[in-house]
Amino acid sequence: MKSLARFAVRRRWFVLILWIVLAIGINVLSVTVGTSYSNSFNLPGTNSVHALQLLQKGFPSQAGDTDQIVFSSASPLNTQATTINATLDTIKTLPEVASVVSPFCASSQTTCPGSHQVSHSGLIAYATVTFTGQANQLSTSDVTHVETVASHLRSPQLAVNFGGNAFANQNAPKGSPGEAAGLLLTAVILFFAFGSLAAMVLPLGVALFAIAIASAATSLLSHALSIAQFAPILGSLIGLGVGVDYALFIVTRTRQNLRAGMEVEDAIVNASNTSGRAVLFAGATVVVALLGMLTLGFGFLNGLGVAAALTVFITMAASLTLLPSLLAMFKLKILSKKERRQLVEEGPHAAEMSGGWNKWARFVSRHPRRLSVLAILVGLLVAIPTLSINLGISDAGSDPAGSTTRIAYDTLARGFGPGFNGPLVVVGQIGSSADLATMNALDTSIKSLHDVAFVGPVVTNAAKTVALINVVPSSKPQSTQTSALIDQLRQSTIPAATTSSHTPIYVGGARAISDDFSHILNSKIPLFLAVIIILGGLLLMIAFRSILIPLVAALMNLLAVASSFGLVTAVFQWGWGASLIGSGSGPIESYLPIIMIAILFGLSMDYQVFLVSRMHEDWVHHGDNERAIVAGQSTTGRVITAAALIMISVFFSFAFGGQRIIAEFGIGLGGAVLLDAFVIRTVLVPALMHFIGRANWWIPKSLDRVIPRVALESDEG
Repeated sequence: MKSLARFAVRRRWFVLILWIVLAIGINVLSVTVGTSYSNSFNLPGTNSVHALQLLQKGFPSQAGDTDQIVFSSASPLNTQATTINATLDTIKTLPEVASVVSPFCASSQTTCPGSHQVSHSGLIAYATVTFTGQANQLSTSDVTHVETVASHLRSPQLAVNFGGNAFANQNAPKGSPGEAAGLLLTAVILFFAFGSLAAMVLPLGVALFAIAIASAATSLLSHALSIAQFAPILGSLIGLGVGVDYALFIVTRTRQNLRAGMEVEDAIVNASNTSGRAVLFAGATVVVALLGMLTLGFGFLNGLGVAAALTVFITMAASLTLLPSLLAMFKLKILSKKERRQLVEEGPHAAEMSGGWNKWARFVSRHPRRLSVLAILVGLLVAIPTLSINLGISDAGSDPAGSTTRIAYDTLARGFGPGFNGPLVVVGQIGSSADLATMNALDTSIKSLHDVAFVGPVVTNAAKTVALINVVPSSKPQSTQTSALIDQLRQSTIPAATTSSHTPIYVGGARAISDDFSHILNSKIPLFLAVIIILGGLLLMIAFRSILIPLVAALMNLLAVASSFGLVTAVFQWGWGASLIGSGSGPIESYLPIIMIAILFGLSMDYQVFLVSRMHEDWVHHGDNERAIVAGQSTTGRVITAAALIMISVFFSFAFGGQRIIAEFGIGLGGAVLLDAFVIRTVLVPALMHFIGRANWWIPKSLDRVIPRVALESDEG
């Protein structure tokens, strides 16, 4: 680390120009090539995928994304049928539109296939628009054309809104409007922490610079991996949080060294060789945690994991190379005017263990048992809602009130029942008359089931090879009753109907796909937790030559994760305060736990590494456990809480005005950091370490001899 830091300091202009060239080059390339983000995920072998494959084979015109143009009026809609049909005829001719079914019969039609698309009151109706591809495969312009043409129908007498995945993707918020407020609050915290404009600008500037590179790199990566559309926003959220933190720790140590009388170069090199080592280790831990998602073999998560890990790696690299170069350019300007004046008038001042944090550290050392119990109770109290978490994929019912997709969702539910927004499709492969008879018998059986509002007749394709039955549940799509209906169809109703014919029959539809996706991910969470805990524990054991420190860290991380899920459940599922951030209540996205586990384990390790590394440094020098814990907590308390406040500001800012999934991440991660920094790392971890005593630093000699040695927070190169 010393050699790298000295190179960055002495060749600072070269390093700066190299980073600028990299940023310009990769952003130009990204703009030239474009992006290829996709929200698709592969669920091979699942029931819903078999249904989709049969649909694509037998009904290719219905295999694309099916969306709705929803009409509502205070007077009967049939009086405006001619105008509506004329507009729908225009939409039929637009690119990527496979078919359009109007709710009203044209004068030339002998049959009216869309007659059921008008409510009993006649005041609500919808047209079905089927695109040639799934929502994630459609271009923005294709969907915009449909929306623009249909919007011309709007008038004081006719409301027009749009429902379905294609329109939802089109109208989803881009970016996070609250991000600017988070950046402003971050700047304020940094200025009050340092009292220097230069010290404020450096952490924030380096983080933003790294994010600009990482965002462009993620765009390029989207051509090689399946990466979700919200990945760049998620990357910015993570990168800004860890990027400012990493730079903050190095800047803080540099300032301490300068106040202690070191020359500029030596101060920067020492900071890079001590706090920089902790940054390297902490960043590597986050990267390992994120890449741990690769062990699940799930393409959707692979892309997110790699993209997030790449963002963290770039921010870490910028903190270890670009930041030292900039520090060398600013020199003593990273100190406040008062600190520079004191340095000249009074001479060097070594960092002292005094002030509020030293008093708090000594208070914790005197009451370890009481404070441990209190901190654990706080964490468990916040975690209680986790016990009722409902994992799924939220639909338009969770969109912000007033959005066109939410209005369409509520209008359709009002006109056709709550289950209309989540129809199921039962698809069978027909090879004989017996198979067709089975489908007809199944149609009759489904009509007798509880929680079924509508069952359509059996429809076969022209080749008589595939048949389908449309089923509308009585319950809304996000309810557990709809999941129970899907399970009943698959586990009892269909098997009973196919006992003699053995007809391959599957249950599909968006809600069925959501259920299959959730079940697969839920089954992988225990494995993923085990992988993350073992990898993180091994890294901490190598760093601190201890058995108990990794074990305590793992338990603390589990508490932080459970508390985070509890907060997300209370806000987004129970609806506590959801209206304040413009979000509706509904299930928690099924992929959120795995991604958040990876991020939280990595971020929690950051604070654990920075806290314990300073304790370990004192322990190595003096061998006094009590003194080491107090010293570590006294010297890192202020910077850890300042870093936490910055991360909390960043995370919470993403909860306002953005996509629901990003809001879930923002609230969950912000709440977890709040608990982690102000309860776990400043109370629970030091209290437990005081209680454990010298055993904190114990490791079997046989194990100590075989594991590699890594020096953290050491002056040795």
